[in-house]
Amino acid sequence: MVPEVEVKIAESSKKLAKSAAKAMVRLIQNAGTHRFDVALSGGSTPYRLFRRLARKHKESIDWHRVHFWWGDERCVDPDSAESNYKMAYESLLSELDIPDENIHRVRGEADPEGEAARYGNEISEMLNSRDDWPVFDLVLLGLGEDGHTASIFPDRMDLLTSDQVCAVAVHPQSGQKRITLTGRVINNANTIYFLVSGEGKAERISEIMNNDEKAFSLPAYHILPVSGKLTWFLDEDASEMI
Repeated sequence: MVPEVEVKIAESSKKLAKSAAKAMVRLIQNAGTHRFDVALSGGSTPYRLFRRLARKHKESIDWHRVHFWWGDERCVDPDSAESNYKMAYESLLSELDIPDENIHRVRGEADPEGEAARYGNEISEMLNSRDDWPVFDLVLLGLGEDGHTASIFPDRMDLLTSDQVCAVAVHPQSGQKRITLTGRVINNANTIYFLVSGEGKAERISEIMNNDEKAFSLPAYHILPVSGKLTWFLDEDASEMI
């Protein structure tokens, strides 16, 4: 099956969030009464998406059907300003009428290796599977200026083909440990959204979109769902070099 790839360019990061929110709501609505599993991302662009969902789409769908996971998390306490869980909870989850059991956070305060194994097992046990790998209905991703996505950094390209569902990664500059979904799980999703804004990302976007020889060393270049659809949501600044 050839994956479907779409690129949507918005005038601003605000309009990018509006476009992504509409697409996400439509995707969940189209799932009917079925459970919907989404892996969230950290960062300023997802924050705008989450706020848009909370303000404009609280009543648009049955949020009780939606289960929230994380594509990656920093190894910090859940009340830390660096916590992806904290950002998502304050901007979106606290605004929704959903059961606590629908929120599956990474325990960033726990032993990293043990938590990566525990979280991977929880994902494998609760999600549907395809080719012996768990299937997310939607994975939200960002793009770092170094080409990383989730917490798969250029010095850990092995995580793209890891046999683990989750793994521990280390930020190459700060040395901070993180827990991340691995490439095979991400690429097994039914739908993947990249949310990318800002001129600082333009060079990486150009390399990826134009299949530049430099792109092969960028983790984000290798994200392509094996049986699903990939959509790039870009603002004009991020897309200016395409």
